[in-house]
Amino acid sequence: MALLSKDHPMVAAQTLHSRNQTDTHDKRGRFLRDLRISVIDQCNFRCTYCMPAEVFGPDYAFLRRDELLTFDEISRLVDHFAGLGARKVRLTGGEPLLRKNLANLISRIRRIERIEDIALTTNGVLLPRLAQDLKEAGLDRVTASLDALSDGVFKKMNGRGIAVATVLRGIDAAENAGLPVKINMVVQKGVNEQEILPMARYFREKGHSLRFIEFMDVGNYNHWRMDEVLPAQKIIKLLSQEFELIPLVPAYPGEVARRYRYADCEAEIGLIASVTQPFCQGCTRARLSADGHLYTCLFASQGWDLKGYMREGIADDALSEKIRQIWIGREDRYSEKRKALLQKHLHSHKVEMSFIGG
Repeated sequence: MALLSKDHPMVAAQTLHSRNQTDTHDKRGRFLRDLRISVIDQCNFRCTYCMPAEVFGPDYAFLRRDELLTFDEISRLVDHFAGLGARKVRLTGGEPLLRKNLANLISRIRRIERIEDIALTTNGVLLPRLAQDLKEAGLDRVTASLDALSDGVFKKMNGRGIAVATVLRGIDAAENAGLPVKINMVVQKGVNEQEILPMARYFREKGHSLRFIEFMDVGNYNHWRMDEVLPAQKIIKLLSQEFELIPLVPAYPGEVARRYRYADCEAEIGLIASVTQPFCQGCTRARLSADGHLYTCLFASQGWDLKGYMREGIADDALSEKIRQIWIGREDRYSEKRKALLQKHLHSHKVEMSFIGG
């Protein structure tokens, strides 16, 4: 794998650009700190809460290769976001490991000044083959999605009949490569809440952090209903019946998970309660879709076509200013307004999660 040295002209230009920029905050005083990049809209799962098979079937028109952001375009954008305050990059999808030569992109991002952390969210299936290369390229950590330990439940939820053992092998491969691993479990009432305790027991013993995520109304096709949300408070109450849990202070400003440590070990759990305990006031995330649009909220209905600006030949200074203006005009707080919108039966078409990741 060919890596760019720090003396390469492109790297030198990126470093100079990033060093000369300043932090940027939106209309609600939220700084830009995190950049999530969907590198591909395709996935090898068909999870019912994200890409249900009845919609994303064999005839679904995924993006062509020329419609995706190139690695050069992604690297250029990361440099500009870093110059405006971004410190963390998370690569998502779809399933990001379906994007060929992803390690090459990671190595490029690793060399951009001010980027302190590079993470990856994956279903884990391809990690046994790729984890070591990702680590060597500069990946810092992995988040693996797993919604149950029961094969029957998990196969139904992932929509492809993929066994739990397949994901567990991927988690082990990441750990063996030296990558810290967190596990994300989406909890859907009436579907997999009986898996909460088995998941907690298993990953407590493995020493991995496990995060429970409330079922959210992302995209347009997951048939979300409020009565299928198991509130985080009920999850922690259930866990507390078996485990003594110690609340932890946030590790950094804008952390979305409310974390707890088991009293008798160092393993942690976290709860992401976007529905019942919105955290919009601390959100520092910008999102780049697989087709190059910038979205300022997971639940947004429209984005800005940064890929179009770049392919039309926009200069670096103008591109940076365009991104800055978008962020300083940001007012998003969908999760805080969700209840009122539902009461008024106001529904908007949202971008699909496969386009912008979680």
